[in-house]
Amino acid sequence: MKMKRNIIIAAIAVAALASCSNSEQIKVACIGDSITEGHGIKIQSESGYPVVLNQLLGDGYSVQNCGKSGTTLQKEADYPYWICKEFSNAMALNADIVVIKLGTNDTKPQNWNADRFKNDYQALIDTLRSGDRNPRIFACTPAPAFSHGWGINDSIIVNGVIPIVSEIAKANNLTIIDLHEGLKCQEKAFAVDGIHPDEAGAEYMAGLIAKAIKENAE
Repeated sequence: MKMKRNIIIAAIAVAALASCSNSEQIKVACIGDSITEGHGIKIQSESGYPVVLNQLLGDGYSVQNCGKSGTTLQKEADYPYWICKEFSNAMALNADIVVIKLGTNDTKPQNWNADRFKNDYQALIDTLRSGDRNPRIFACTPAPAFSHGWGINDSIIVNGVIPIVSEIAKANNLTIIDLHEGLKCQEKAFAVDGIHPDEAGAEYMAGLIAKAIKENAE
């Protein structure tokens, strides 16, 4: 009986320790569009960039994929991220770190408006920091667009989106992760359609983001 009781006590202690360990994990929300969700990757739950990011960051982190294909940062566009359940999920997570990777779909002809993009980016930051939330926010520049698929325009990314992201980041003390620069030599990893990275591209992108988080959030 005494041995059985000791085993039960040990099991309870292990469970309690695991619970404490989980509660101490740094929660990361990856906000974004199809590149975050994992469009074009056969098994998103294994090879999407947020999954690889979770592996790279290690046991002290818990990363949630809050990406939704086709979404825009702008509220007045063809598919605003604001109306998606993934945004609600990101807010409900009350993450310690938020990685924003939006802007690619905003460059489509029917969507792009520089003033609106700037105002809505600031609104997103304010929303993420509302109430008692104060996450560390990482603002990613969009990945390069190696084609004009779906009307996405790399020139607008370079001359429109990136300057605004840089301005907003500076004004709000955000860390910028320059994925456009970091991925511009990875065109082969975007070979399927010129817009979405394959498994190798997602892994490379996750590495850039993990490096930035480790250097700036610890």
